[in-house]
Formats: sequence, C-alpha cells, structure tokens
Amino acid sequence: MLREIGASSIDDLFAIIPQEYRLTRDLAIPRQMGESEIVDHFKAAAAQNANGYASFLGAGVYRHYRPVLIDAIVQRGEFLTSYTPYQAEITQGTLQAIFEFQTMICELTGMDIANASMYDGSTAAPEAAMMAMRVTGRDGVVVARTVHPEYREVMHTYAQHREVATGHKAREVGYGPEGTNYAGRIDLAALEQAVTEHTACVLVQSPNFFGVIEDIPAIAEIAHRKGALLVVAVAEAVSLGIVRPPVEADIVTMEAQSFGVAPSFGGPFCGVIAAKEKYVRQMPGRLVGQTTDKQGRRGFVLTLSTREQHIRREKATSNICTNQALVALMATVFMTVYGKEGIRELAQQNLAKAAYAAKTIGANGTLLFGQSPRFSEFVLQTEEAPEQLHARLLQEKIIGGVALERWYPELGNATLWCATELTTREQIDQAATVMAQAPAVAAVR
Repeated sequence: MLREIGASSIDDLFAIIPQEYRLTRDLAIPRQMGESEIVDHFKAAAAQNANGYASFLGAGVYRHYRPVLIDAIVQRGEFLTSYTPYQAEITQGTLQAIFEFQTMICELTGMDIANASMYDGSTAAPEAAMMAMRVTGRDGVVVARTVHPEYREVMHTYAQHREVATGHKAREVGYGPEGTNYAGRIDLAALEQAVTEHTACVLVQSPNFFGVIEDIPAIAEIAHRKGALLVVAVAEAVSLGIVRPPVEADIVTMEAQSFGVAPSFGGPFCGVIAAKEKYVRQMPGRLVGQTTDKQGRRGFVLTLSTREQHIRREKATSNICTNQALVALMATVFMTVYGKEGIRELAQQNLAKAAYAAKTIGANGTLLFGQSPRFSEFVLQTEEAPEQLHARLLQEKIIGGVALERWYPELGNATLWCATELTTREQIDQAATVMAQAPAVAAVR
C-alpha cells in the first residue's frame, strides 16, 4: 500500500502534523490477554469501583430497581439492531412497542397524545417551548427558576439565536421564600408580572428541582388568561404513580429514565413530549398510529412524522431525528411489569423513604421548603460546607446530596438529597449518624 501511494513509511502519512504535536514516546500498552485473563482483569477492576456505597444522589437521575426482564427483551436482535421503522410491513414489533409506550405515557400524564421519543428530558423541555412558539405565533418564554438548571442551560442553547432575532429573551421567575405558601415553588405574583402578550409558554417542573410539587392549576390559570401555553416538565417519572398528573398543562415533557434506564446507561435517556390532541401537528419526534390492513387485521404504522424532518430541516418540527425506540422499549417493559398498582406502590415507597430521610437526616441542619409538598427529594442547609460534609460521608462509603451553591448561591451550604425504594433505613440512619458527629471528631477516626 505504501509503495502504491509513494510513501516510504507509515510516518510519511503523518508528515503534515507539526513535530511538536506528535507523540514521540512509546505507549505503555499491556500485552494481549486470553479470555480467562480478561475476565479476571475486569473482576479486579470492578472491585475498585464504588461498590457497596450508599447513594443519596438524585437531581434528575434516579436509582430504581430494574427488572431483569428489561435487558432480556431489549437485547433481542430484532430490537437491539433495528433502525427507524420506515417500512411498516417488516417492523410491526418495533411499531407496536412504540404504540404501547405512547399509550402508557398518555395514561400517566393525562394528555391525549405522546411521542416516542426525544433524546432526554433536557432536550424535550426546550423542544416543547419551540412547539408552543409555533402554536401561538409568539416568541417569549417564561421559565421557572425551579426548573432543573441543566434543562435551563439547554433551553438557552436552543433559544439564543432566536432571542437575538426577535428581541424576546427567556425570562426566569424565582421561587417563594421560607415562611410563605409557595416556599420552594414558583412565585405566582412574579409570574403574573412576567407573562405578557409576547409569551408563548410558561415552563415549570413538577416535582421541581428541589423536589417540591408546583401548584399546576394556579400556574395554568395565569398562563392561559394571558394566552400562553403551559409546559410542565416531569423529571422524576415515578412521581406520576401518586402525584396528580398535570392535566391543566397544554404540553407535558418527561424524563422517563426512572422507568428502567440505568443511571450508568452511558448515553441517551428517555425524553418524552405529550400534549393535547389539537397540537399534534406541531409535535416533534415520531408518532405511531394503529390501523387495519386490507384483511381487517390490526396493524401499526409510523404516522405524522414529517418527511421534512429528515430532508428539509428548515421545515422540520425538530432537528432531532435519531430513533430512541430502544430506550423507550426499556420504559415500556418497566411499566408493563409494574402495572398501574405497582407504579403506585413504588411511588408510595419513594414518598415514605424520602419523608423518613428528611426527618432523620434533616435533624442535622435546616430543612428548607419543608412546609411545601414534595416527592423523593429535599433540600438541607448545614453549617458545615458541602465539600467537607461529603468528604466525611465518603469515608463511611456514603455519597451525600448534590451541592446547590453552583446554581443557587443564595441558599448557602445547601444540598439536595434523594431517597428511593433502593435506599434502606440502615443507610439513612448511618448517614444521619455520620453527619451528627463533629467534623474534628470524624477527622480523628
């Protein structure tokens, strides 16, 4: 090959790269290993991981039990290797799985239609805002500061050039302070002032980033009175097993990661958009419909997926056209295994675990927004800095809550804690015991 292209050595192929940027040392690449050696190698590597740690992390990604049936189904070749199901006659299994997913999402959210699916919850929320702009013909967006900070960052990325073109920037509305009826929830008086005749939609999250449940009917009344749509983001899908669905919303976006997608999945999660039926033609993503063939047999087809989305991007409802059906299938299997009663019981377990954790761990600081209804998460303010607190907890194989100072500096030494059905009473008690110890005493240990 070198002779044919007129090169004397492999190095000639890299001559264009300046010398100072070339790797001049030999890489310490270990020798090849046999299969049995590789198995032993990975067992040793796994032993070095954070195995056996208690975790109180949440903040948009949640640990829930994954039935083993999920992997048994999604690793079947016909699902694992499938592409976008354009040809209905040979992709009935994938299409039916998507259809069942859409149906279950509608039942959970109280909406008429649902797509399958978006990349994740953080992209579904701004996609819904863009959808609201197309529906209303307006350009303004009002976003609650209690929406996940990373969701808001993605929203800014989506809207920054549109904001420059229209002059209508997304407006953030803060949350109510301690001692008020809306502590940790969107400030309704400020929302009333923020929504104008230019507002396409109001975007809120419930349960919000603090784990607090928003007053959706009151927010909807303000938005609709001024001609704006209401978009509700649900980051913790399990909450819909017990929390009243946001039926007053026009569009509901959801991160369905809790439904069978491991936190360590390593790629996309499962974003969803559900909406009222009258907005169906402005919905991004794919929708599968049910029909019958010439013999009257039940069948499924990809419908209302605008071809412009794949060819003429300027006419598309979304620039995302990657097929997320495999991740949606995980959620479908999860919801099928649990069923309505199972998801309700799962939500009740999460509610009870979080309430016990807030009471027990919260005794070591100030529980913020404690008078507001919440689900699975709570905010704790401590005299000790989060970095120092986390270091002490890690010594006992405990991963504490997420430090909030980066996004909410006004809360000081505040951390966001989460408890799910996988969090045990013993783990909660141990975390509370470690936190109760004076930092100096813990350092001696």
